[in-house]
Amino acid sequence: MIRINLLAAERGPAKKTRAAGVSTTQRVTIGAALILLSTLVTVGWWYWALHTRSLRLDEEIVAAETKAQQLRSVLAQVQKFETRKAVLQQRVTLIEQLRKGQSGPVHILDEVSKALPDRLWLISMAQRDKDFTFDCRTTSMTGVSDFVANLEASPWFKKPVELLDSQVDQTPQGPLVRFTIRATTENPDAPPPAPPAGRGAPPAR
Repeated sequence: MIRINLLAAERGPAKKTRAAGVSTTQRVTIGAALILLSTLVTVGWWYWALHTRSLRLDEEIVAAETKAQQLRSVLAQVQKFETRKAVLQQRVTLIEQLRKGQSGPVHILDEVSKALPDRLWLISMAQRDKDFTFDCRTTSMTGVSDFVANLEASPWFKKPVELLDSQVDQTPQGPLVRFTIRATTENPDAPPPAPPAGRGAPPAR
């Protein structure tokens, strides 16, 4: 009598099916893990790139601010040089005018040059007999009073020095004072005039 084990035959395909099901689940799990890992790597790389770019931009900003500060310092020095150059140029112009006129002593040139305060520019000068008219520019009213006081303190100019007119203009760099003064020259080395002959004085021979 021959016996056939049907149970064994039925169990074989079942085990294969179960093994196949476990393998599919593992594949799905591995795939999900790879996708998650890839996403984490991508996000991490993106964050690192942004952080690196932010650091580079911060360094560039600091470098730009440092360069701007240096440029501001250089600009301030250039403006100071230009101001000094303008003062020297005005003094040279004054020297040339006096040399061309040849009508006043050299002492007057020296006195006017020494009387010019800082941040005051002599634009033009005109002479009529012993009267000199100065057209000037300055950044403050203090410069006007200093120039007038310096001229009055000089023995080569008579007191008072007359302020003919003044005007204050507002500029982007600040107030600018335009003024004109007139000063009369005198020679302190000249002998004093002879007193008039009084009654009883001996006649001049």
